[in-house]
Amino acid sequence: PDVKRGNYGSVRDSDLATFERLLPGRVLTDSLDGYNTDWLKTCRGASQVVLRPKSTEEVSAILKYCNEKKLAVVPQGGNTGLVGGSVSVFDEIVISTQLMNSIISLDEISGTLVCQAGCVLASLEDYLSNHKLTIPVDLGAKGSCHIGGNVATNAGGVRLLRYGSLHGNVLGLEAVLANGEVVDCLSTLRKDNTGYDLKQLFIGSEGTLGIITAVSLNCPQKPEAVSVAFLGCESFQSVLDIFKESRQKLGEVLSAFEFMDSQTMTVAKENLKLRSPIEDYPFYVLIETSGSNGSHDEEKLSQFLEHVMGTGIVQDGTVATEPTKIQNIWSMRERIAEGLMHDGYCYKYDVSLPLQSFYGLVEAMRERMGTMVTRVIGYGHVGDGNLHLNLTSPEYSTEVMDKIEPFLYDWVANHKGSISAEHGLGFKKKNFIYHSKSKSAVRLMKDIKHTFDPNMILNPYKVLPDF
Repeated sequence: PDVKRGNYGSVRDSDLATFERLLPGRVLTDSLDGYNTDWLKTCRGASQVVLRPKSTEEVSAILKYCNEKKLAVVPQGGNTGLVGGSVSVFDEIVISTQLMNSIISLDEISGTLVCQAGCVLASLEDYLSNHKLTIPVDLGAKGSCHIGGNVATNAGGVRLLRYGSLHGNVLGLEAVLANGEVVDCLSTLRKDNTGYDLKQLFIGSEGTLGIITAVSLNCPQKPEAVSVAFLGCESFQSVLDIFKESRQKLGEVLSAFEFMDSQTMTVAKENLKLRSPIEDYPFYVLIETSGSNGSHDEEKLSQFLEHVMGTGIVQDGTVATEPTKIQNIWSMRERIAEGLMHDGYCYKYDVSLPLQSFYGLVEAMRERMGTMVTRVIGYGHVGDGNLHLNLTSPEYSTEVMDKIEPFLYDWVANHKGSISAEHGLGFKKKNFIYHSKSKSAVRLMKDIKHTFDPNMILNPYKVLPDF
C-alpha cells in the first residue's frame, strides 16, 4: 500500500549504545525475522532492533529516550495478531514484552490476579487452575499470546458469552506513555467510581496510546464440570433456533455457543486430517456448559438435547464430558485458522452483525467471488454476534482483494454491523474505520492520540485512518 515513512529518526550506533546500557544483553539486532513478520506472514516490517525490557521502569526509560529522539516504536507481545498491528511497517523499534512474564499477586478470595503484560495466556490459565480459578478470556492462540496484547486489542474469544469482555474483566492496568510517564491505574477493586475510568482508553487501543506493562484481572471460579455438545443441523435458521433454545433451557451453565458451516468442516477434515464425531451436515453447533455440579449440568444438557432433537431443529449430535474428548471437539473449531493456511493465502475478516444478517454475508461473498477463490467459509461466536469470514486462494491476488474490499465492508455497514469484532484495526483495516465509526468519533480519537502521544511515536500507521 501507498504508505510513506513518517518524519522519525533512524537508529544510530549511539542509540544502540544507550539501549545496551538500559537493557544489558537484551538488545537484539540479528535474526529478527520472527519479530518482523506477523503470524499470517502477510505483513513484514524492517525493524533492525528489538528491545526486551523486564520491568515497567525499563519500558519507561526506553520510551523517554525514544520520544526525545523521535524514534518510532511498536509494542509486541506474542505477535499473534491478525491485522498487522504488532509488527513494524518500516523500521520502528520493536519493544517486546516477552521477558515481562511475572505474576505479581493473586488474591484467592476475591479472585484478583495481578501480573506483568508478557504473561502467556495459557500459562496464566494453568497457574489459576491450581487455585481453582480460571481466566475470563480464551483464544485459539492462548499458547503464544500475551495478556498485555489481549488487553491492548480487547481480544474476545470463545468465553465472552459467559464472562463478558475485557472491558468488564480488567480491574486495573499500568501503562507507560510515549514520554516515559507511568500511568498507575493498577487497581484491584471491583468498584472504584473516582473520576474518569482511564484504563478503558488503553483497552483496545492497540498500543497507540501507551504500552501496557501490568494488568489486574477479575478471575472467576474454575468450573467443576464441563460438557460439550456437538450438533448437526440443516440451516442457519436452525442454528439461531438452537441458540434461542440453549439460552432458555441451559441458562446459567451455558458458557460457549459456536457455529461452523460445512465448508469449515471440510477444512478441518482435509487440511488438518481431523475426524468429525457426527455425520455431514450443512451446519454444526458446538455448545459448552460449565458449572459447579456435574450431574445437574449433564441433566440440563440431556433435557435440552432431547427437546431440540425432538422438535427436529437438530438432526444429530454427540456429547463429551471427558477432557480428552472435549479437547478433540474444540480442536475442530480452534484450529481452523491453522487449517486455512494450507490453502495458500487467507483473506481474513472478523465482523459483528445482527444475527438475522449473520450468515447472509457468507452467502453474498460466495456468490460474488465464485471460482476466483478456493473457498469461502464462515464460523464464529453466534453467542456474541461475531462472524469469522475467511476466503482462500493459492497465493495473494490483487484482483481477488479488489473484489472483496470495499464490497465486504460496505455490506457490513449497510447491515448495521462492525468491521472489526475482536481482531482490532491494526494496519490492515485502519482506513475502513468510517464504515463503523462517525467522523466526529474518529476526530475525537485523533485528539486523544495527540494528547497522549504528541510526537506520534507509538505504533504509527495503525488504528487511525490516513484521512
